[in-house]
Amino acid sequence: MGPYVAGVLVPLVVTILLQNRRSRKKRGLPADVGGEPGYAIRNSRFNAPVETAWDGITTLAELFEYSCKKHYHKKLLGTRKLLSREMEVSADGRSFEKLHLGDYEWLSYGQAFEIVCNFSSGLALLGHQREERVAIFADTCEEWLMALQSCFRRNVTVVTIYASLGEEALCYSLNQTEVTTVICGKKELKKLVDISGQLDTVKRVICIDNEIPSSAIVAAGSNWVLKTFSEVETLGRGNPVDPDLPLAADIAVIMYTSGSTGLPKGVMMTHRNVLATASAVLTIVPGLGSKDVYLAYLPLAHILELAAETIVPGIGGSIGYGSPLTLTDTSNKIKKGTKGDASALSPTVMAAVPAILDRVRDGVRKKVDAAGGLSKKLFDLAYSRRLSAINGNWLGAWGLERHFWNLLVFKKVQAILGGRIRFILSGGAPLSGDTQRFINICLGAPIGQGYGLTETCAGGTFSDYDDTSVGRVGPPLPCSYIKLIDWAEGGYLTSDSPMPRGEIVIGGPNVTVGYFKNEEKTKEVYKVDERGMSWFYTGDVGQFHADGCLEIIDRKKDIVKLQHGEYVSLGKVEAVLIVSPYVDNIMLHADPFHSYCVAIVVAAQAAVEDWARKHGINFVDFQELCQKEETIKEVYASLVKAAKGARLEKFEIPAKIKLLSEAWTPESGLVTAALKLKRDVIKKAFSQELAQLYSS
Repeated sequence: MGPYVAGVLVPLVVTILLQNRRSRKKRGLPADVGGEPGYAIRNSRFNAPVETAWDGITTLAELFEYSCKKHYHKKLLGTRKLLSREMEVSADGRSFEKLHLGDYEWLSYGQAFEIVCNFSSGLALLGHQREERVAIFADTCEEWLMALQSCFRRNVTVVTIYASLGEEALCYSLNQTEVTTVICGKKELKKLVDISGQLDTVKRVICIDNEIPSSAIVAAGSNWVLKTFSEVETLGRGNPVDPDLPLAADIAVIMYTSGSTGLPKGVMMTHRNVLATASAVLTIVPGLGSKDVYLAYLPLAHILELAAETIVPGIGGSIGYGSPLTLTDTSNKIKKGTKGDASALSPTVMAAVPAILDRVRDGVRKKVDAAGGLSKKLFDLAYSRRLSAINGNWLGAWGLERHFWNLLVFKKVQAILGGRIRFILSGGAPLSGDTQRFINICLGAPIGQGYGLTETCAGGTFSDYDDTSVGRVGPPLPCSYIKLIDWAEGGYLTSDSPMPRGEIVIGGPNVTVGYFKNEEKTKEVYKVDERGMSWFYTGDVGQFHADGCLEIIDRKKDIVKLQHGEYVSLGKVEAVLIVSPYVDNIMLHADPFHSYCVAIVVAAQAAVEDWARKHGINFVDFQELCQKEETIKEVYASLVKAAKGARLEKFEIPAKIKLLSEAWTPESGLVTAALKLKRDVIKKAFSQELAQLYSS
């Protein structure tokens, strides 16, 4: 046997054997639990829930101090220097800010810990008492994390608030928690000034940026003590105060949900809760260690990012900060010729929400289609060969052929995120199978798709790195039990065949205490069983596969009964339709007084304009293009194609659509900071359009 033949056959045979082994692998096992009867599963590798992965560590403050002392001289926090800002004017007359960013500048673990200790002392010297609460209201940055850890050293509870939160929800959150100190950015400071007359308890405001606008200084007047982050750190450096460390059961964070329905709810998380999730994830991601570099750009007010930035210092890794608008070389705010955050950092690990991964996929496809010719043919061939292999076909691209395609084709795609990504954690919303496959193949890295909620500290389930299936969210995390209970009204029972189905209930040390000052809602969805285990009733509906992996199949609140009795799951249908290349976002609407659905669709500008040019359709601007009948027909046809490909029922496919040209952003108030739909807000904003769809 020649060396080349062996190079192909040996990896092929080994891979086939491993595939067979994986297909028989039990990832979750039945568990004996208390509480309401149901079908419960635990992680197959742990008999009892994991609480901490670090010996003797029971709080987040202890973990940070331990890590900083252990990795004292190693890089911890990195931020890019802003070299310049420029305004560019597009062809249609709109202005866009472009940033010229430099290399990453780093703080070591030792330097970061010193700043944390100093800031903690400064906070005490400013008069902030232990029983008072601090709110952090800012975009993700190194000061955010250091401020958080500073509060933990004083056993001060931190209220986390999304930087994109509207005025009403912001006032509500600050007043409900009786916050006395707010730590914010310059942009958020302006929002605070605008609502200053409505804030009941705020006494101190600390601005992360060194330059405080004069208007804010005047507005603060005698109402607030207004300081910069560096001023507070300097104050504490000269007058150190002994730490007042927390216990595991103390409330670390009150995290306000992004408010997809109504006003946000404050979820109370203990140090034990967050540490349990962080410890569990550490056991799942292969080879996490001090050589890993993490790209941080999601909101730290989201539990997914907070958990990630708890884990990375715990393993001695490095965190480089970026933003969604500067993530890649072609991101909206990056000046042409300047590196994006991923290119500058070359991370090995990152977290992402599906909307971000969808944009990466769409961006790659756009470039491939634009290149055309031989480049497109090679990409399509390479992709189909690797897809065949991942789907289990032994004639697909394995062994040397896989490496060949990686070098020839996919290396350029991998460079988009720095070229060193070896693991991606996806959470916050369901990830489409199409995007999961695309990222797996093109980036050559596994995606660990997780399922959890703010109320469970993001803990729930997490797919194994060697599980290449799509549409599932993996077995229970080692910190959690997952139980299905009957939901007879919706037709989901644990006795269903071939798979048990029901409402998903999560139990374990990661389940939080409840909602702040909302006992009624807490009693509705939180239960403690006869064994002392806390359970959270998610409202999601799932089914267990034979290997113990969970699949999310429905949502109790998203189900609407049509006029003739058919049930439509809005979220399920939206997840299918959004894979259309012409769709940037979509909200399905179903009305009990009608027999069909309709949809509000946000068009994907690049794809739709490209289609129009290829078909000789003239248009003045994108808004006009979206109003053209032929455009609406083309987009609608793509939705029908996606629906039929996923075998949706006829009544699940929208009969009519309204096509929009303006993107839905957190700033518009139509989606949350985690890019989830705010259904009630969208329905109200487009009530006339919805009425026209049903009347026309």
